[in-house]
Amino acid sequence: MKSLDAIFSPKSLAVIGASSTPGKVGHDIFENILTGGFTGTLYPVNPKARSIKSVRAYPSVSEIPDEIDLGMIILSPELALKSVEECIGKGVKGIVIVSAGFREVGAEGRKIEDRIVAMCSEAGIRVVGPNCLGVINPNPNVRLNASFSTRMPSFGNISFISQSGALCTAVLDYAADRDFGFSKFISIGNKADVSELDLLKYFHQDEDTEVIMIYVEELRRGMEFIEEVKAITSGDRPTPILVIKSGRTSAGAKAAMSHTGALAGSEAVYDAIFHQSGIIRVDSINDLFDYAGAFTFKSQSVTGKYKKKLPQGNRLAIVTNAGGPGIVATDMTVSSGLQLAKFKEETVETLASYLPETANLNNPVDVIGDAASDRYEHALAAVIRDEGVDGAVVILTPQSMTNVLGTAEAIVKIAARSPKPILCCFMGIIDVSVGVKFLQENGVPTFRFPEDAAKAFGALYRYSKWLNRQIFAEHEQSTDRKKCQEIVKKALKAGKTYIGEIGGLELLQCYGFNTLQTELVKTAKEAVKVADKMGFPVVMKIVSDQIIHKSDAGGVEVGLQNADEIMIAYDKIMANAKAYDEKAVIDGVLIQAMAPKGQEVIMGMNRYDVFGPLLMFGYGGIFVEVFQDVSFRLAPIRRNSARRMIRDIKAFKLLNGFRGKPKTDIETLEKLLVGLSNMVCDNPEIQELDINPLLVHPQGQGATVADCRILLKPIEEEPKK
Repeated sequence: MKSLDAIFSPKSLAVIGASSTPGKVGHDIFENILTGGFTGTLYPVNPKARSIKSVRAYPSVSEIPDEIDLGMIILSPELALKSVEECIGKGVKGIVIVSAGFREVGAEGRKIEDRIVAMCSEAGIRVVGPNCLGVINPNPNVRLNASFSTRMPSFGNISFISQSGALCTAVLDYAADRDFGFSKFISIGNKADVSELDLLKYFHQDEDTEVIMIYVEELRRGMEFIEEVKAITSGDRPTPILVIKSGRTSAGAKAAMSHTGALAGSEAVYDAIFHQSGIIRVDSINDLFDYAGAFTFKSQSVTGKYKKKLPQGNRLAIVTNAGGPGIVATDMTVSSGLQLAKFKEETVETLASYLPETANLNNPVDVIGDAASDRYEHALAAVIRDEGVDGAVVILTPQSMTNVLGTAEAIVKIAARSPKPILCCFMGIIDVSVGVKFLQENGVPTFRFPEDAAKAFGALYRYSKWLNRQIFAEHEQSTDRKKCQEIVKKALKAGKTYIGEIGGLELLQCYGFNTLQTELVKTAKEAVKVADKMGFPVVMKIVSDQIIHKSDAGGVEVGLQNADEIMIAYDKIMANAKAYDEKAVIDGVLIQAMAPKGQEVIMGMNRYDVFGPLLMFGYGGIFVEVFQDVSFRLAPIRRNSARRMIRDIKAFKLLNGFRGKPKTDIETLEKLLVGLSNMVCDNPEIQELDINPLLVHPQGQGATVADCRILLKPIEEEPKK
């Protein structure tokens, strides 16, 4: 990743398209670099100017007598292409193209962009942009503000990546108001060459970067991104990544014939990517900064090195001098996946020895409005020592008797000696400013409102869980890839793009799924004969390529006990099917043995062109689209991802034994999810798939497929020569 050093820390920089006219991009960027105090050598390139801002200008890059590390191009696409050729000839090490008019405007612009990338790739030159804001490195040894922004941010330990240039200027302004510093700051625009992944890997190696913030509009990689980023967020030097993704609320999933397709919109893909790679997704710019501030909180270890303060559990203590804010923090604690810590008897006794009788000694601890700094100090010291407490939030509302600075000093003293995270909320602006400033100067995260502090603590806990996750041994998998592929190819050759239960069950058997005895019949009499041989009770289902959701069509009858019920059910199913779709081709009726009782879950898959197969698991049966209690992961997955996928849904409590009900066979579900992952990866022709319901039985008794449907991608005809 050293190839990006020339972009972030150039010793010499040529602004190609620099202008002497104020208001033009070429003028303003050049001026920002110049006035920002760039420590390297700056060269303006403009064939019509002798000098710009009193700096000698050159007609072209090739005429600059010295070596150039970074070429910053602010020209139209045609002129940019020519300039890139000159940069390659000059031996420039990195290029940033600020100007627009490339891929984003159409085919002609894309052609030029692709040509530039191909030329630079061959020459070993990395390219940022086109259509971007630029690059900022506030490090005092560099001081590079090669961007539209007139504001050079202060130097800090947070790096920021944005696909939107316009958002960058707003973020810089917001950061200045909150006194946030940056290590690196970059807008990537069209990301024709340098992408988010390149930058994430680069920042991970950057000693000045402790946290990475990123604004994403779209990603162009799936599993490769996940595997690379997983090493960043949980490797030898784990770096937290906070992401804000635009377009969270889509108009809806694409038209789909499966439950999975209907539920798996593009945002489900991104949520899966973030889950699997350890990225923490945030909802707003405010949360982005709040969480980043919490993640930069560090403590000194016994070796003398500093490490991030992360909670080892989710038990939070709250210390406040006002009841209302404490209640607000409590509510957000619960909704952020945390719980109020329950104090040990010794902790309560300690609190009682220091606090007045009117104080609340239980969590949240209310030290009362007239609390001086010593009362805060004793209360915080007591709760943070409690072994049942994983961290604390301290809330202060300014009263006439409140010593804001003294309280801040007490908190900093305790935070310095405790390995547990302590977050603060000094409510207000003017009256608490001296305390807030002291906390910030000493690295203690501060928030304007208690709910923000609780949410940030929740983010710390989620990241701690990610770092400390257990790695389970893999299950042995039963697989017959060859047979499965033969079934799929046979269906496609016959012109079929839908595989119902008969073929679908056979496919699932190849990957370890337990299925029911099933047989297709064409008449009511044949149905009676088959059911009698199979043994009552049985289930009957309509079979038609045009009727995918059988229940919606009234095409399912369950628990049939005798021949008379079979005859009646057969006629009813056929009549319902015709009423549902008179043009439907009816292949017959399926007779199926009744499955043992079990909890209904759904497993499914929807395939995306860029990201590949997206797996779904959730609460199943007819309620899947009502409750939408589902989780998603990109395939391939292994046991550990399958475990977390199952535990992500709210209905996991029902699967894990609830109010006396037996615990279900969760281990089998893990194994089957991995089997499903293997199946859809081995067979790229499978476009959509539902196993619904999959009946999971009590622990040790497995699971049974009750219904399934599989959609195939038609074979594309080869073009005629």
